[in-house]
Amino acid sequence: MAIDERARHQLYLRLEEQLGTEAATTLMEHLPPTGWADVATKRDLDHLAALTQSDLNSVRADIDKLGGRLRLEMRDVALDLQKTISKNSWLIVFTMFSAIVAAALSAIGLR
Repeated sequence: MAIDERARHQLYLRLEEQLGTEAATTLMEHLPPTGWADVATKRDLDHLAALTQSDLNSVRADIDKLGGRLRLEMRDVALDLQKTISKNSWLIVFTMFSAIVAAALSAIGLR
């Protein structure tokens, strides 16, 4: 039997006759606003907790994989940057040395 508002109100009126207004109101407030089929049970909550834990574990695994790939990418970028800096450093040193030699040759040639 589905409990509708009419049935709830009739129950309240009967309780009010037997227990009084305050006790009837208190008792009715302890009933769920809808049928018991809509109330979550401990089993429902345990199942939801297990699903949530499974989802969190999956997200953690995805983050760990992403973190590993990110570390590899950062290592590759660092190696490329190190190679570029090393190459450019040698280029700067060679350019400076060439400029000094050219300046020295010019100074010698000017005498």
